[in-house]
Amino acid sequence: MGEDEGMVYDAKNTGSSDKSNPKLTLLPLIALIFYEVSGGPFGVEDSVRAGGGPLLSLLGFLIFPLIWSVPEALVTAELATSFPENGGYVIWISSAFGPFWGFQEGFWKWFSGVMDNALYPVLFLDYLKHSIPIFNLLVARIPALLGLTVSLTYLNYRGLHIVGFSAVLLASFSLFPFIVMGILSVPRIRPQRWFAVDFGKVDWRGYFNSLFWNLNYWDKASTVAGEVEDPRKTFPKALYGAVALVVCAYLIPLLSGTGAVKTDPSEWSDGYFAEVGMLIGGAWLKWWIQAASAMSNLGLFEAEMSSDAFQLLGMSEIGMLPSVFSLRSKYGTPTVSILCSATGVIFLSWMSFQEIIEFLNFLYSAGMLLEFAAFIRLRIKKPDLHRPYKVPLETFGATMLCIPPAFLLVLVMCLASLKTYLVSGTVIIFGFLLYPALVHMKNERWFQFKTAGEPSGRFKNDLEDQPVASEEPEEINDEASTSLLSELPSSKKDKGTQISSGATTLD
Repeated sequence: MGEDEGMVYDAKNTGSSDKSNPKLTLLPLIALIFYEVSGGPFGVEDSVRAGGGPLLSLLGFLIFPLIWSVPEALVTAELATSFPENGGYVIWISSAFGPFWGFQEGFWKWFSGVMDNALYPVLFLDYLKHSIPIFNLLVARIPALLGLTVSLTYLNYRGLHIVGFSAVLLASFSLFPFIVMGILSVPRIRPQRWFAVDFGKVDWRGYFNSLFWNLNYWDKASTVAGEVEDPRKTFPKALYGAVALVVCAYLIPLLSGTGAVKTDPSEWSDGYFAEVGMLIGGAWLKWWIQAASAMSNLGLFEAEMSSDAFQLLGMSEIGMLPSVFSLRSKYGTPTVSILCSATGVIFLSWMSFQEIIEFLNFLYSAGMLLEFAAFIRLRIKKPDLHRPYKVPLETFGATMLCIPPAFLLVLVMCLASLKTYLVSGTVIIFGFLLYPALVHMKNERWFQFKTAGEPSGRFKNDLEDQPVASEEPEEINDEASTSLLSELPSSKKDKGTQISSGATTLD
């Protein structure tokens, strides 16, 4: 599916939906990114236990965003505005290293995203089981997991703008009880409790996996860039707003909970903020936090599924996947891609919380290393690429920006268990084999793939399959496409392949 197979990248056409489908604006995009990354402090409790006390947890959520979240958000802002189409990082990697590695990136990130999404129905029931014990029983738990997945999948099908505004409402509801808890905790806070740590009880693997899981996925929203109103301006603003919101959403509850209540670090596990709320405010606050957690997990599920589904749609629109994945419903949503992601969630939801986190972190780390490499390569290889937002650093400074987060990615991968190496290695090998298999399917016409000249979104791709010897390539206005065009072999240019409207091959 390289250049010879006719894989096409249309910088203006990919990801477009019908005009009747509203685009994401700033506030819904901030909420969507917030839920891609965080969703609130639910799930950070393990960092207190794994860190042997509050100190390492607080330091982690204070320092880790500076050396990890901010660089990832900056890289995402630059690349997402340079390539504002559905598919996001798949297009970045393809532009830098070719479609083979673009496909691998897409496969790893989609698989890790589906694994991540399998957590949220489980966490939803984990919070409720403290008050509704029946959810401890498989006879009630399995139907509830299936019902949740089906219901949330249907909401995703109804439209991305609905998901965006739902995320705004869910974020407001989910964060408000922690603001109340923070206010109520002030008279009871003892600052010395924040410095408690028992290094003999520190579980470094669990600690880093908890921090990493709660602060990653800044790049996921790039897969819906084609559905954002004026992405070149909206994306950077949304990322800045989301970074501030995520850091506050973690630090304020941790400072309140660990400073106002004297507890053993071993008690801090998923769902423990509800017990902290009980100790600080009473039963009413406990129930409120449980309800907020449940609703937050719904928002997390919706945001993740949107990104996973639109990533598959974007990959289909550039010919990496069969065209069936780019079919849209009357609401503008990718129907088959949503169903594919939902099926993956159902099959993976049997795994334990810690297993899922470690598996998805490993695959995500591999993908992020490739993204940082693409960011630097595109700075060197395509210096004239149109960058509506550019990280205010030259190439050397941009490289230095990527080194600390790259070190953390390697550290997380090195701390993985043998089981994680085996599972992740199997997924990676499968991706290596799947790409040539899809190339063969495309060449043998077993499935229909989008190729040059087919409609994409509400536009038509003007790239012709047959060379036109009598015509020279037209001037290309889109600078991102111009840069991609420079990758074409001279033999192609000599044949006079007709190009217009910013369309070019992805290699």
